Amino acid sequence: MKPQSRLGITMSIVSAGILSAGAAAAQDKVSFILNWVTAGEHAAVYYADHAGWFEEAGLDVSIEQGKGSAVAAQRVGVGAAEMGIADLGTSMVARGAGADIVAVMNIYANSPYQMYWLAESGMEDLDDFPGHKFGNPPGDAARAMWPALAGANDMSPDDITWVNIAPNAKVSALASGAIDGTTFFANYHHVMANAFGDDLRWFAWSEKGVNPYGNSIIANGEFLEENRDVVGRMVEVLQRSHRYCVENGEECVGVLSDYASGITVENEQANWDVTTRLMSDEFSTTKGLGYFDPGRIASDYELVSKYFDIASPFDPETIYTNEFIDPEITMIEIGN
Repeated sequence: MKPQSRLGITMSIVSAGILSAGAAAAQDKVSFILNWVTAGEHAAVYYADHAGWFEEAGLDVSIEQGKGSAVAAQRVGVGAAEMGIADLGTSMVARGAGADIVAVMNIYANSPYQMYWLAESGMEDLDDFPGHKFGNPPGDAARAMWPALAGANDMSPDDITWVNIAPNAKVSALASGAIDGTTFFANYHHVMANAFGDDLRWFAWSEKGVNPYGNSIIANGEFLEENRDVVGRMVEVLQRSHRYCVENGEECVGVLSDYASGITVENEQANWDVTTRLMSDEFSTTKGLGYFDPGRIASDYELVSKYFDIASPFDPETIYTNEFIDPEITMIEIGN
């Protein structure tokens, strides 16, 4: 049987299950906070809403704009939002500080962190960063994880100074000279490239020895314990929608303008295209889209524990679960 045929059968089975669940239960309300403002990376979340898949699954999902993974982790951690998207390393730090968080599905199997600066700054690489100002919102995932990159490269986290800027002010702050550098996820590279052209300098953190799991679907721990069926249906829909949008990107990105003003489809398509590459690794393509590798979780926890003050250490096995991942829905292999 061809892979496309197997996928079609799987989708039919999943769809039938979702319809059955929706018919059997009343609409369960779920507040879902994004890691960032609406962009191409969120195409699968919005497509699930647009296509009525949440409703068919008996879910009434309200999508909240994000201000960084740290903020999303904090809000989910205290139950202000039942579920959301946050960087896993940032979520581990939040969990160590008391946030009640469990990751239930991975999105970014590859780290999206990248550093950006301009040639005119005189910096050529990471070794030249000390003494310079970098700007990010306080809740930005890469800013939160900076101590890990610094430590992995024999630097002190205090070698650079962080300046607080608004989520959408990275380009303007860099262009004006208010900051010397910033970070962006790889799927926003087109924003920086379009703004600065040949003057732009950058590197991926994975090139410098830091490649933890990135954005993941998280749930409030208490909510999960009391509403396992609801969380299961959310993951079922999101796993299905992410897999669908991998092969139907233009259709999925096309619905974003119905949810957010100022969307430029071309830019958000570029964002989604990179997102799909970040989703593909040896586990998502064989164990199920969204699957967490226990060994890698342990390594990520070791990384976080080494460079952050984990006030309340925890068993890394408790920060995630694969119980809701359908192994029949796998990611396709995409070169990075």
